[in-house]
Amino acid sequence: MPPSKQRRPAAVVASAALEAFLGDARHVAAFTTVRPDGTLHVAPVRFTWDAAAGLARVLTVASSRKARNLLAGPGGQVALCQVDGFVWATLEGTAVVVADPGRVALGARLYAGRYRTAPPAPPGRVVIEITVERVLSLNL
Repeated sequence: MPPSKQRRPAAVVASAALEAFLGDARHVAAFTTVRPDGTLHVAPVRFTWDAAAGLARVLTVASSRKARNLLAGPGGQVALCQVDGFVWATLEGTAVVVADPGRVALGARLYAGRYRTAPPAPPGRVVIEITVERVLSLNL
């Protein structure tokens, strides 16, 4: 089902404090994917949170380790954790790598809105779309 038709999981409830924290332009997050051999790969990333769609988005290139992990196991489980001292939020869900130009452009627009600067635009840019199924947080 295309993301625009996906239903947001009922378990995802975001308070105003969580929404503000996930929208703060100062922050990056640790993005965890699973390699084909079952080991974990963690990378710092900038991301956007689309509460209405229940999607987090990460721009990258198809040749990156995180994208290759997901391409090897489409719909794989991932975690995206943003931390600021003793305040943190983790978004857990399933992720897919999307090369569709329209969806990559949307990811870039949302990134520019959050971080107040255009994202890098290397050849092979894709967007990882994470359908968030669970949110964990502390002090939010």
